[in-house]
Amino acid sequence: MQSDTPQRRAEALHRLMPDAWTLRHRGFAPLDEGLREALCAVGNGYLVTRGAAPEAVADGVHYPGTYLAGCYDRTASQVGGRVFTHEDLVNCPNWLPVTFRCADGDWFTGPPAEQELELDLRRGVLTRRALCVDGAGRRTRLVQRRIASQARPHLVALETVLTAENWSGRLEVRSALDGTVTNSGVPRYAGLTGRHLTPLRQGLDPDGTLWLEVSTGAGRRIALAARHRVRVGGRPAEVASAMAAPAEAASVEVASVEVASVEAASAGLTGEGLAGEGLAATTFAVEASAGTAVTVDKAVAVHTSHDPATGDPLDAARQLVAEAEDFDHLLTEHALRWAQLWRRCRIDADFPGRGPLHLDLFHLLQTWSEHSADLDVGVPARGLHGEAYRGHVFWDELFVLRVLDLRFPELARAVLRYRHRRLDAARRAARAEGRRGASYPWQSGSDGREQSAQVHLNPLSGRWLPDHSHLQRHIGSAVAYNIWQHYQATGDLGFLAETGAETLLEIARYWASAAEHVPSRGHWSIRGVLGPDEYHDAYPWADRPGLDDNAYTNVLASWVLARAQDTLDLLPDRRRGELTERLDLDAAELQHWQDVGRHLHVPFHDGVISQFDGYEHLAELDWATYRRRYPDLRRLDRILEAEGDTVNRYRASKQADVLMLWYLFSAHEVRDLLRRLGHPAEHELMRRTVSHYLHRTVHGSTLSSVVHAWVLTRCDRRASWKHFRDALTADLRDSQRGTTREGIHLGAMAGAADLLQRCYTGLELREDALWLDPRLPAALSGLALDLHYRGHWGVRITVDRQTATVALGTDRPEPVTVRFRGTAVPVRPGESRTFTL
Repeated sequence: MQSDTPQRRAEALHRLMPDAWTLRHRGFAPLDEGLREALCAVGNGYLVTRGAAPEAVADGVHYPGTYLAGCYDRTASQVGGRVFTHEDLVNCPNWLPVTFRCADGDWFTGPPAEQELELDLRRGVLTRRALCVDGAGRRTRLVQRRIASQARPHLVALETVLTAENWSGRLEVRSALDGTVTNSGVPRYAGLTGRHLTPLRQGLDPDGTLWLEVSTGAGRRIALAARHRVRVGGRPAEVASAMAAPAEAASVEVASVEVASVEAASAGLTGEGLAGEGLAATTFAVEASAGTAVTVDKAVAVHTSHDPATGDPLDAARQLVAEAEDFDHLLTEHALRWAQLWRRCRIDADFPGRGPLHLDLFHLLQTWSEHSADLDVGVPARGLHGEAYRGHVFWDELFVLRVLDLRFPELARAVLRYRHRRLDAARRAARAEGRRGASYPWQSGSDGREQSAQVHLNPLSGRWLPDHSHLQRHIGSAVAYNIWQHYQATGDLGFLAETGAETLLEIARYWASAAEHVPSRGHWSIRGVLGPDEYHDAYPWADRPGLDDNAYTNVLASWVLARAQDTLDLLPDRRRGELTERLDLDAAELQHWQDVGRHLHVPFHDGVISQFDGYEHLAELDWATYRRRYPDLRRLDRILEAEGDTVNRYRASKQADVLMLWYLFSAHEVRDLLRRLGHPAEHELMRRTVSHYLHRTVHGSTLSSVVHAWVLTRCDRRASWKHFRDALTADLRDSQRGTTREGIHLGAMAGAADLLQRCYTGLELREDALWLDPRLPAALSGLALDLHYRGHWGVRITVDRQTATVALGTDRPEPVTVRFRGTAVPVRPGESRTFTL
């Protein structure tokens, strides 16, 4: 959706989203199909299936993909003569395949003569309408609806309706379960091993159930079972249950593929089961008449050997699919769950073009839901929508949890428990560095080991380069920040005592251990790290990777060390004693933490905070020349490397780094943090620092727009709104030029929603109170939110240009303290308080 002017951009958006709840794509555009498949994915937190056409195969245009939460597999690849291991989110068996043919014609493989895709965000339904014309000129109308059930997370369904327009005769429909798929959705990974599935067995049961079982290299068994119901002109056409060879049909091993057939039923329907290695298929034939609809209702159950409360996954899949009602019944219960989710995610924002807000929340709720909570999985940065970043978990939960904390606190806790379960792995990583405490990995997967790549490919130069992104140690501070913010939002002292405190304390211990004392300067330094910027991974004059005293990293480490003492103070006496005993914490170590936390070095230059120590020695890039030569500088690092240069030489950033401080904390809090570290921080420091980095940032990450929108609302609300719109529509517009097809950017999607939820309302959670200080941009006339705060399910916040109102439901007896521009006011259950702006 590339546009030259705001008006054209608005018109293009309206074509894509004609209303606030519908995403619509018309026609067939080979270059855009991958993007459409990611945006039209349907899921439920247990799995997500891309919006590929059911007849499609991976061919460079289409890429069918189904991804199960937490289903990773580790394999080895050879790159440049070296062997590297990597862990991938597995592209699981494709449950979608359905195609047809007229009489003795060819099987339909696309593209259709006409096509429209429509994603109903309110109900979570993807509808495809198409006209298919075969080589003989026979025209067939196709309508398909699909869901990934929010009511039954292991169940997916596809309804196919075929209507002959200008012909009558034999119509054959083939349905399959395909376990031969590979991980091949990201061209940059083409040199890496992509096969993760080994076929085990497949077959067709006497009752017509089609099934398939495969295994990953890690030994996880994945089983699918499908049932089909066929209607002609609205009347059921049943398949006979008697098998020609019932013993063989019970289990068809891949080494001896058999064909099982059934007798034709009175309605004229015949069926045959086909099996190949990793592929199970069945074909139905009916006599079609022009104008008469033939409906094939396909429901598929998916289970794995890692699912809670599941014995044999194939038995579980067979049982579930046998109980599956028809598509309309499944849709009704599915739509009810979506209605409940939307009530809990209500954000009424008065601005034109609100559809992308619902699209972003939709994909968040598909990636992480109640069905994810018991699976011991993290939040993948690219959702469950593709294979970018190999499906790994980064720090994007920092942005995601701000939404979940105030909407679904139980789901936020599940994310934090994922981190706590990997605390021992983080401890081992710290020991490997020669340090104490816990060092969390920049990229996480199944078991908490560092999953960051050791090399990465620059597509512009074709060279494989060392990857030092694992040096982003600030991920640990993000985990600690998430724990503390969750406590502020929920007041859940039980969680803090049982789980959160231990993790936060071990992260604090790591920072105290990582800091090195520099007597000549009288401060402590943290060396050899990377900041959020990611472009700078070494000094141009150094022979080792890493940077010293990244300002964001050091200030966050200081904050963590301060919160460690606050956390201990909050704990009940007995639990505090247990933890200090378990962790062997004594008064001397705690005092050391505070000493380090008050004396970590924060570099400055020219009256602004330096991104890292030595930043002032970098050269200025010739921005005018590079912007003239390259219309898109988002991947400036690749451009310079392809030219034989390095971005390490220049004051140029991929995304917000120092400015992240004002994203995480209010201006007042940042001043307090800097003053705690011995730096006078006057009011203008933020404005100067924002201005310095804004002009040197290319926004190579969608998260950068979120952060800049947040920071700029305090000094340039017009610019803030532009960055908000950029973040809100980043995936819809594919602003990163081809990356959305590999998976949506979940952090930016959640972050955009949070800009409305917290930034423009001026909502902060600290000191056991809700703080409000609304700052509405000119384009936003009002906001209304329903939040879940500290056990209160019904906290309604309404903001317009004159007033801010907080209303409290009656589900808890305790009042909520609201601080409006420094004044504390209690709001009691059933009351509302209005503040004049």
